[in-house]
Amino acid sequence: MKATRIDEIEQYITENRSVSLEELCERFSISKSTVRRDIDELAASGKVEKVYGGVRAPEQSTSVTTLLPFEERDIANHEEKQYICGKAAGLVSPHDVIFIDTGTTCIHMVEYLRDIPCTVITNSLNVALKAIPYENIGVMILPGRLNRKTWSFAGRDIEDHLASLNIRKAFMATTGVSVRGGLTNASEDEYSVKKSICRSSSSIYLLADHDKFGRVALYTYSSLDSISGLVTDRRPPDEYVAFCADSNIQLIY
Repeated sequence: MKATRIDEIEQYITENRSVSLEELCERFSISKSTVRRDIDELAASGKVEKVYGGVRAPEQSTSVTTLLPFEERDIANHEEKQYICGKAAGLVSPHDVIFIDTGTTCIHMVEYLRDIPCTVITNSLNVALKAIPYENIGVMILPGRLNRKTWSFAGRDIEDHLASLNIRKAFMATTGVSVRGGLTNASEDEYSVKKSICRSSSSIYLLADHDKFGRVALYTYSSLDSISGLVTDRRPPDEYVAFCADSNIQLIY
């Protein structure tokens, strides 16, 4: 699929900063004329810069995402995140055991569970605090060390603890998501927890607003085809719609 290939080429350039046309031909098993057409398309949208004999990522590339403080992330796209949380809550059945991730796209989900008896497992201090007024929600906080930048707990104790838990549905956040890079995160501590959660959960639902598509952070904690559902605030780009259909992923927006 052309769109998927271009996405992969963009990520490869972003990760390596600069590459030759010959390297791209060899890496993706395509002709030089095909590479040139793909590069022209990426350059026209400002995602890469053409240089003599090759291509490079822009100096101020926004494709690679770093972790911002919690307060800054919570403000961004706030209404969209509330909408996503409301949609995600509709996936929870009475008496489900679920995991709610630490990301700002997930934390408001608790407010939409106020009439659903369920158990919430989390490593997010914010999620636990938001659940206090709702007696129908049982809360289990995973043990670990508090990260004040993310307001979450992390560490080897959590990974060991998760091995004994059976989680029905995990509602996950991401710093960025792409077809090739999967679900990515900028925090090494959170990466380990997220990866363990995905191993311990029967179903994984990704909660991501429209700004997260096509972005890549340092750590991949799950491939995109491993999730059961994708919840977002608007129709994603066509390549993600097609990927969800091909991979039997429930797409909700």
